[in-house]
Amino acid sequence: MAIGVLAFQGSFNEHIAVLRRIGVKGVEIRKPEQLQNVAALIIPGGESTTMAKLAEFHNMFPALREFVKMGKPVWGTCAGLIFLANKVVGQKAGGQELVGGLDCTVHRNFFGSQIQSFEAEISVPHIADKEGGPPGFRGVFIRAPAILEVGPEVDVLAEVPVPDKVKNSDIAKEIQEVNPECLNKVAVAVKQGNLLGTAFHPELTADSRWHMYFVKMVNDQSEEAKIETETETETSSNIIKSGDSSALQDPKIELPIYLP
Repeated sequence: MAIGVLAFQGSFNEHIAVLRRIGVKGVEIRKPEQLQNVAALIIPGGESTTMAKLAEFHNMFPALREFVKMGKPVWGTCAGLIFLANKVVGQKAGGQELVGGLDCTVHRNFFGSQIQSFEAEISVPHIADKEGGPPGFRGVFIRAPAILEVGPEVDVLAEVPVPDKVKNSDIAKEIQEVNPECLNKVAVAVKQGNLLGTAFHPELTADSRWHMYFVKMVNDQSEEAKIETETETETSSNIIKSGDSSALQDPKIELPIYLP
Protein backbone atom coordinates (compact mmCIF):
# COMPACT_ATOMS: atom_id res chain seq x y z
CA MET A 1 0.00 0.00 0.00
CA ALA A 2 1.16 3.54 -0.78
CA ILE A 3 -0.55 6.63 0.60
CA GLY A 4 0.03 9.93 -1.12
CA VAL A 5 0.61 13.19 0.73
CA LEU A 6 -0.01 16.45 -1.14
CA ALA A 7 3.41 18.07 -0.97
CA PHE A 8 3.13 21.68 -2.10
CA GLN A 9 3.46 23.30 1.31
CA GLY A 10 2.84 22.60 4.98
CA SER A 11 3.49 19.56 7.16
CA PHE A 12 3.69 16.87 4.47
CA ASN A 13 7.07 15.59 5.69
CA GLU A 14 5.64 15.05 9.17
CA HIS A 15 2.77 12.96 7.79
CA ILE A 16 5.18 10.83 5.76
CA ALA A 17 7.32 10.29 8.86
CA VAL A 18 4.33 9.03 10.87
CA LEU A 19 3.27 6.72 8.03
CA ARG A 20 6.80 5.31 7.93
CA ARG A 21 6.70 4.83 11.70
CA ILE A 22 3.59 2.62 11.42
CA GLY A 23 4.98 0.67 8.46
CA VAL A 24 3.18 2.39 5.55
CA LYS A 25 4.81 3.95 2.51
CA GLY A 26 4.11 7.67 2.06
CA VAL A 27 4.54 9.27 -1.37
CA GLU A 28 4.89 12.98 -2.10
CA ILE A 29 2.25 14.12 -4.60
CA ARG A 30 2.82 17.21 -6.76
CA LYS A 31 1.44 16.20 -10.17
CA PRO A 32 -2.03 14.92 -11.19
CA GLU A 33 -0.69 11.72 -12.76
CA GLN A 34 0.99 10.71 -9.48
CA LEU A 35 -2.44 10.12 -7.93
CA GLN A 36 -2.78 7.03 -10.12
CA ASN A 37 -0.08 5.29 -8.08
CA VAL A 38 -1.55 5.71 -4.57
CA ALA A 39 -4.45 4.07 -2.75
CA ALA A 40 -5.33 7.14 -0.67
CA LEU A 41 -4.33 10.74 -0.07
CA ILE A 42 -3.55 13.03 2.87
CA ILE A 43 -3.93 16.79 2.38
CA PRO A 44 -1.75 18.26 5.14
CA GLY A 45 -1.97 21.38 7.25
CA GLY A 46 -0.33 24.57 6.07
CA GLU A 47 -1.37 27.93 4.64
CA SER A 48 -4.56 27.05 2.76
CA THR A 49 -4.49 30.01 0.35
CA THR A 50 -0.89 29.30 -0.67
CA MET A 51 -1.59 25.58 -1.06
CA ALA A 52 -4.64 26.36 -3.20
CA LYS A 53 -2.67 28.68 -5.49
CA LEU A 54 0.07 26.07 -5.97
CA ALA A 55 -2.49 23.32 -6.58
CA GLU A 56 -4.24 25.49 -9.14
CA PHE A 57 -0.92 26.32 -10.86
CA HIS A 58 -0.15 22.60 -11.21
CA ASN A 59 -3.71 21.85 -12.40
CA MET A 60 -4.34 19.53 -9.45
CA PHE A 61 -7.95 20.41 -8.63
CA PRO A 62 -9.67 18.36 -11.40
CA ALA A 63 -7.59 15.30 -10.45
CA LEU A 64 -8.22 15.79 -6.73
CA ARG A 65 -11.98 16.07 -7.26
CA GLU A 66 -11.98 12.94 -9.41
CA PHE A 67 -9.96 11.10 -6.76
CA VAL A 68 -12.63 11.95 -4.19
CA LYS A 69 -15.50 11.01 -6.52
CA MET A 70 -13.88 7.60 -7.16
CA GLY A 71 -14.32 6.82 -3.48
CA LYS A 72 -10.61 6.82 -2.66
CA PRO A 73 -9.93 7.64 1.03
CA VAL A 74 -8.81 11.22 1.58
CA TRP A 75 -7.85 12.81 4.90
CA GLY A 76 -7.53 16.56 5.31
CA THR A 77 -5.80 18.03 8.37
CA CYS A 78 -6.25 21.73 9.20
CA ALA A 79 -5.80 23.39 5.76
CA GLY A 80 -6.64 20.00 4.24
CA LEU A 81 -9.98 20.07 6.05
CA ILE A 82 -10.69 23.42 4.40
CA PHE A 83 -9.86 21.91 0.99
CA LEU A 84 -12.37 19.08 1.48
CA ALA A 85 -15.27 21.18 2.79
CA ASN A 86 -18.20 21.94 0.52
CA LYS A 87 -18.52 25.40 2.06
CA VAL A 88 -16.02 27.69 3.80
CA VAL A 89 -16.70 30.95 5.67
CA GLY A 90 -14.25 33.49 7.05
CA GLN A 91 -12.15 33.43 3.88
CA LYS A 92 -10.08 36.24 2.46
CA ALA A 93 -11.58 38.44 -0.24
CA GLY A 94 -12.13 36.34 -3.37
CA GLY A 95 -11.99 33.08 -1.45
CA GLN A 96 -10.07 30.07 -2.69
CA GLU A 97 -10.75 27.04 -4.84
CA LEU A 98 -11.95 23.92 -2.99
CA VAL A 99 -11.88 20.19 -3.70
CA GLY A 100 -15.18 19.62 -1.85
CA GLY A 101 -16.94 16.36 -1.12
CA LEU A 102 -17.26 16.74 2.65
CA ASP A 103 -20.79 17.92 3.45
CA CYS A 104 -19.93 20.54 6.04
CA THR A 105 -19.35 24.24 6.60
CA VAL A 106 -15.88 25.16 7.88
CA HIS A 107 -14.76 28.47 9.38
CA ARG A 108 -11.28 29.12 8.04
CA ASN A 109 -9.62 30.82 11.05
CA PHE A 110 -12.08 29.98 13.80
CA PHE A 111 -9.57 29.87 16.67
CA GLY A 112 -7.69 33.02 15.70
CA SER A 113 -4.27 33.94 14.33
CA GLN A 114 -0.95 32.11 14.45
CA ILE A 115 -0.04 33.52 17.88
CA GLN A 116 -3.34 32.19 19.27
CA SER A 117 -2.41 28.58 18.46
CA PHE A 118 -2.86 26.15 21.34
CA GLU A 119 -2.98 22.53 22.48
CA ALA A 120 -6.00 20.90 24.11
CA GLU A 121 -7.08 17.49 25.35
CA ILE A 122 -9.81 16.17 23.03
CA SER A 123 -12.24 13.37 23.86
CA VAL A 124 -11.95 10.76 21.07
CA PRO A 125 -14.06 7.74 22.16
CA HIS A 126 -14.49 6.53 18.58
CA ILE A 127 -10.75 6.47 17.94
CA ALA A 128 -10.07 4.85 21.32
CA ASP A 129 -12.66 2.18 20.53
CA LYS A 130 -11.11 1.44 17.13
CA GLU A 131 -7.41 1.85 17.92
CA GLY A 132 -7.19 1.39 21.69
CA GLY A 133 -5.27 3.70 23.98
CA PRO A 134 -6.63 6.46 26.22
CA PRO A 135 -10.00 8.12 25.53
CA GLY A 136 -8.29 11.49 25.05
CA PHE A 137 -5.97 12.88 22.37
CA ARG A 138 -3.65 15.88 22.62
CA GLY A 139 -4.79 18.11 19.76
CA VAL A 140 -2.40 20.68 18.31
CA PHE A 141 -4.36 23.64 16.89
CA ILE A 142 -2.31 26.00 14.71
CA ARG A 143 -4.30 28.89 13.23
CA ALA A 144 -6.97 26.26 13.12
CA PRO A 145 -10.35 26.03 11.38
CA ALA A 146 -13.48 24.54 12.92
CA ILE A 147 -16.56 22.76 11.59
CA LEU A 148 -19.69 24.82 12.14
CA GLU A 149 -22.28 22.67 10.39
CA VAL A 150 -22.47 19.08 9.09
CA GLY A 151 -24.79 17.22 6.75
CA PRO A 152 -26.86 14.16 7.73
CA GLU A 153 -24.26 11.67 6.44
CA VAL A 154 -21.36 13.20 8.38
CA ASP A 155 -20.21 11.63 11.67
CA VAL A 156 -18.71 13.97 14.25
CA LEU A 157 -15.70 12.25 15.85
CA ALA A 158 -14.49 15.02 18.17
CA GLU A 159 -15.64 18.35 19.61
CA VAL A 160 -14.07 21.04 21.81
CA PRO A 161 -15.53 23.87 23.91
CA VAL A 162 -15.40 27.28 22.25
CA PRO A 163 -12.80 29.52 23.98
CA ASP A 164 -13.99 32.81 25.48
CA LYS A 165 -11.67 34.73 23.15
CA VAL A 166 -13.72 33.39 20.21
CA LYS A 167 -17.07 34.12 21.85
CA ASN A 168 -16.00 37.72 22.41
CA SER A 169 -14.56 38.26 18.92
CA ASP A 170 -16.04 39.37 15.59
CA ILE A 171 -16.15 35.70 14.59
CA ALA A 172 -19.08 35.22 16.99
CA LYS A 173 -21.32 37.12 14.57
CA GLU A 174 -20.43 34.76 11.72
CA ILE A 175 -21.02 31.76 13.98
CA GLN A 176 -24.44 33.09 14.95
CA GLU A 177 -25.43 33.31 11.28
CA VAL A 178 -24.36 29.75 10.44
CA ASN A 179 -25.06 27.76 13.61
CA PRO A 180 -25.71 29.43 17.01
CA GLU A 181 -25.02 26.11 18.79
CA CYS A 182 -21.35 26.49 17.89
CA LEU A 183 -21.03 29.33 20.38
CA ASN A 184 -20.70 26.64 23.06
CA LYS A 185 -18.89 23.74 21.39
CA VAL A 186 -17.61 23.08 17.91
CA ALA A 187 -16.69 19.99 15.87
CA VAL A 188 -12.99 19.49 15.11
CA ALA A 189 -13.01 15.99 13.54
CA VAL A 190 -15.52 14.44 11.14
CA LYS A 191 -15.90 11.46 8.82
CA GLN A 192 -18.13 10.96 5.81
CA GLY A 193 -17.70 7.75 3.84
CA ASN A 194 -14.22 7.83 2.33
CA LEU A 195 -13.42 11.31 3.69
CA LEU A 196 -11.83 12.20 7.03
CA GLY A 197 -11.22 15.72 8.31
CA THR A 198 -9.44 17.04 11.41
CA ALA A 199 -8.99 20.68 12.39
CA PHE A 200 -5.86 19.82 14.40
CA HIS A 201 -2.46 18.28 13.55
CA PRO A 202 -2.09 14.61 14.61
CA GLU A 203 1.17 14.43 12.63
CA LEU A 204 2.82 16.77 15.17
CA THR A 205 2.32 14.38 18.08
CA ALA A 206 3.76 11.01 19.09
CA ASP A 207 0.25 9.51 19.09
CA SER A 208 -0.22 7.76 15.73
CA ARG A 209 -3.77 6.49 16.29
CA TRP A 210 -5.37 8.87 13.77
CA HIS A 211 -2.96 7.67 11.08
CA MET A 212 -3.67 4.04 12.00
CA TYR A 213 -7.40 4.79 11.81
CA PHE A 214 -6.96 6.27 8.32
CA VAL A 215 -4.90 3.29 7.16
CA LYS A 216 -7.75 1.00 8.25
CA MET A 217 -10.13 3.16 6.21
CA VAL A 218 -7.86 2.51 3.22
CA ASN A 219 -7.75 -1.23 3.91
CA ASP A 220 -11.53 -1.40 4.28
CA GLN A 221 -12.04 0.46 1.00
CA SER A 222 -9.59 -1.84 -0.79
CA GLU A 223 -11.36 -4.91 0.60
CA GLU A 224 -14.76 -3.59 -0.53
CA ALA A 225 -13.39 -2.90 -4.02
CA LYS A 226 -11.96 -6.44 -4.14
CA ILE A 227 -15.30 -7.98 -3.13
CA GLU A 228 -17.15 -5.90 -5.75
CA THR A 229 -14.70 -7.03 -8.44
CA GLU A 230 -15.05 -10.68 -7.45
CA THR A 231 -18.86 -10.37 -7.43
CA GLU A 232 -18.88 -8.80 -10.88
CA THR A 233 -16.60 -11.55 -12.19
CA GLU A 234 -18.80 -14.27 -10.69
CA THR A 235 -21.93 -12.65 -12.12
CA SER A 236 -20.38 -12.47 -15.59
CA SER A 237 -19.34 -16.12 -15.34
CA ASN A 238 -22.87 -17.19 -14.37
CA ILE A 239 -24.35 -15.27 -17.29
CA ILE A 240 -22.10 -17.12 -19.72
CA LYS A 241 -22.91 -20.50 -18.12
CA SER A 242 -26.65 -19.91 -18.33
CA GLY A 243 -26.44 -18.82 -21.97
CA ASP A 244 -24.82 -20.30 -25.04
CA SER A 245 -21.11 -20.07 -24.44
CA SER A 246 -20.47 -21.20 -28.01
CA ALA A 247 -21.66 -17.78 -29.13
CA LEU A 248 -18.56 -16.31 -27.49
CA GLN A 249 -16.18 -18.58 -29.36
CA ASP A 250 -14.51 -17.56 -32.61
CA PRO A 251 -16.44 -18.97 -35.58
CA LYS A 252 -14.68 -21.73 -37.50
CA ILE A 253 -13.69 -20.74 -41.01
CA GLU A 254 -13.49 -23.59 -43.54
CA LEU A 255 -10.63 -22.96 -45.93
CA PRO A 256 -10.33 -24.78 -49.29
CA ILE A 257 -7.66 -27.43 -49.57
CA TYR A 258 -5.41 -27.24 -52.62
CA LEU A 259 -3.58 -30.39 -53.62
CA PRO A 260 -0.32 -30.20 -55.56
